[in-house]
Amino acid sequence: MWTVIYIAPSAKIAERIQQRLTDEGFLVKVREGKVSKQYEILVPESELNEVRDVLGTILH
Repeated sequence: MWTVIYIAPSAKIAERIQQRLTDEGFLVKVREGKVSKQYEILVPESELNEVRDVLGTILH
């Protein structure tokens, strides 16, 4: 099952995060949010904890 890990404010930021997570070896999907122009970054639920750690370093 896919889980939303982050909501990006633009397609450019979503693509950048997707690329960084993919480079780290994670499966990642991006989909346009249902509200406004936001983009949801999704990862498999089984990788959620590992992705959170990596995402924290990407965002800071």
